[in-house]
Amino acid sequence: MKIGIVCYPTFGGSGVVATELGMALADNGHEVHFITYNQPVRLDFLSHKLHFHQVLIEEYPLFQYQPYELALSSKMVEVVEKHELEVLHVHYAIPHAYAAFMAKQMLLEKGISIKVVTTLHGTDITLVGSHPTYKTAVEFSINNSDVVTAVSNSLKQTTNHLFKIKKEIQVVYNFIDIEKYDKAENQECKRDALAKPNERILTHISNFRPVKRVEDVIKIFYEVQKEIPSKLLMIGEGPDRAKAEILTKKLGITDNVFYLGNSTETVKILCYTDLFLLPSQTESFGLAALEAMAAKTAVISTDTGGLPEVNIQGKTGFLSDLGDIKDMAKNAISILKEDAILDQFKRNAKEHTKKFSLQNILPVYEEIYNSCYKTKV
Repeated sequence: MKIGIVCYPTFGGSGVVATELGMALADNGHEVHFITYNQPVRLDFLSHKLHFHQVLIEEYPLFQYQPYELALSSKMVEVVEKHELEVLHVHYAIPHAYAAFMAKQMLLEKGISIKVVTTLHGTDITLVGSHPTYKTAVEFSINNSDVVTAVSNSLKQTTNHLFKIKKEIQVVYNFIDIEKYDKAENQECKRDALAKPNERILTHISNFRPVKRVEDVIKIFYEVQKEIPSKLLMIGEGPDRAKAEILTKKLGITDNVFYLGNSTETVKILCYTDLFLLPSQTESFGLAALEAMAAKTAVISTDTGGLPEVNIQGKTGFLSDLGDIKDMAKNAISILKEDAILDQFKRNAKEHTKKFSLQNILPVYEEIYNSCYKTKV
C-alpha cells in the first residue's frame, strides 16, 4: 500500500512514533512517503525504503507568521497526485488534521479520493487543541477524518470530554521495537564511564517543557542521592533546561548531574540506567517511560493521563500524585537500595513492554489502512 505520513520531525513522542511506524511499514513492504518541513530525526534512509518530501515555506513581508498549513496541504496534494497515495496518516491534530482535510477537498476537485487517518497524541488535545482559538477547527478536523486513533484510553476519554466527537475513537497504543533494545542489552554496557560500581544511575528524557516538570526531577534526585550514591542523566533540550541547571547548582549537586542535550542514542543511554524519572504534569501515554522499560529500567512517575496504562504500580515502578516529591523520592530509594529488589523491578518492566511491541501494534495500523482502502470510492 502507498501511505503518506505527516508528523512533526522532532524529538517529541509523536514524531518518534510516526517515524518508527513509517520505517516498520516500509520494512513490511509498503511504500511510505513522509511529508513535513524537515527530515524526521530518527528517519534512516540507508536501511529503509522510504521517501521524504519537504514542505517549503516561502517568506513574504506580508505575513508576520508564515502559513505552514497552506504549504503543507498543497504539498500533500502534490505528493498524493504524483505518487498515487492511498492513505494519509497524520500525527498530531494541529495543524496536520486540518491541513489533511483541505488537501482531501482539493483532491476531490481533481477526481481523486484519499482517506485520512488521524492519530491524537496528547498536547494537541489537552493543551493546544482545547484552546478557544483552535478548538472549533480541531473538533471539525477530527470529525471529518475517516479514522481517528488515540494513543491511550485516557486520551480518548479526554478528547470525548473536551470536544463533541461524532465518531468512534480507536485506541492504538504507542509501540517500541523490543528487538532494538534486546540488541543493546546484549552489547557491553560501559556504565563505568559515568558512575562508580557502587553508584546508581537515574535518567530523565524529555523536551524540557513546563509540562515535564524538570525541576521536580532535580528535587527527587537531590533526595535520592542523600541516601544512595548516584548520578543523574538529563537528556533533552527545551525552555526549562536553564531552570533545572540553576536549581542543580543551588542544591550543590552539579558533580552528580549530567546535561547531555538531545540525543539519537537514547537506547545506549538507557542501557546505563537503573531508574527513570518522569514526574510530568500530564502524559497522554508516556513513550519515554515505555522506552526506558524496554531497556530494562524501573520507572518512577506521576499517576496522570495514560501513565497508569504503562507504568504498573508496585510492579514496573511506582506512581505518585502530581508534585509529591517526597513520595517519589521515597519510592525511588525503595527500589534502588537493594540489588535484588532493583533487579526484580527491571525484569518486570522488561516483561511488561511485550504488550506494546511493534510486532503487536503494526498489524493494527495495517488493518486500519486496509479498512480505508476497502471502502475507498
